[in-house]
Amino acid sequence: MIVYPKQNAFRIFAVVCAIPLFAISPALGQTSSPVPAASPAATPTPKPRTPTDAVTPKAFKPYRHQGFMKRKAEGPIGILFLGDSITDGWPRKGADTWGKFAAANPADFGISAMRTEGLLWNITNGELDGISPKATIILIGVNNIIQCPDENPEWVAAGIQKIVETVHQKIPSTKVILMAIFPARNPATHPARARIAEVNRLIEKLADGDKTRFLDIGKQFLNPDGSIRKDLLPDGLHPNAKGYKIWSDAMAPILKDICPEAVAAPQN
Repeated sequence: MIVYPKQNAFRIFAVVCAIPLFAISPALGQTSSPVPAASPAATPTPKPRTPTDAVTPKAFKPYRHQGFMKRKAEGPIGILFLGDSITDGWPRKGADTWGKFAAANPADFGISAMRTEGLLWNITNGELDGISPKATIILIGVNNIIQCPDENPEWVAAGIQKIVETVHQKIPSTKVILMAIFPARNPATHPARARIAEVNRLIEKLADGDKTRFLDIGKQFLNPDGSIRKDLLPDGLHPNAKGYKIWSDAMAPILKDICPEAVAAPQN
């Protein structure tokens, strides 16, 4: 028996370990095809929302809803405003023009941050029951655009259509003035602008010239370069007193036809 010195044994072990695997097993030495890299997961397409899907399960800002129910019980409503913070701010920020509606017994049911689904819940849960305004002004949808970047314009328009239909169903005698969504966000190339324009294009089709009138005053809030006029919408979204006057003046010809007292000079 041959006895190798310890150092030689170590060398033999090192040589054996250095032999490539393909020399021991041809199968293991075969060049394998590279494993393709996993494809990145596709971004799922948001599920289209129907107006029914979008309805909130409870009142949006319940204390405001309760306040509207109380206003409804206090007396007649000749002209009703439905919407978000743009509508909600009118009695405070545009008090002079709001005062001109006094003879028509106005009611402002706008709520800050309201989206179409919140408004739809409110008007299907008592706010329209038992009232008969001659005119109902609706301005809604901008919060769906700026709060929900993945919400398609078609979904927003479907919600607005459901709101208009609900108003006509619950108040058959009213005439609706459906406002185009006001411009929001600078510059003119901001993605929200194109989505707003598409919603407005879709809801314009709801107008029939009688029960529903469509009114778009967005261009009056813009500079020639398409940027928002800060002298009318100081924060780029909400009108000041001058902005509300533009809105009031634009509605006057329609209101003169369907609710004359809403454009009458206030009595001293």
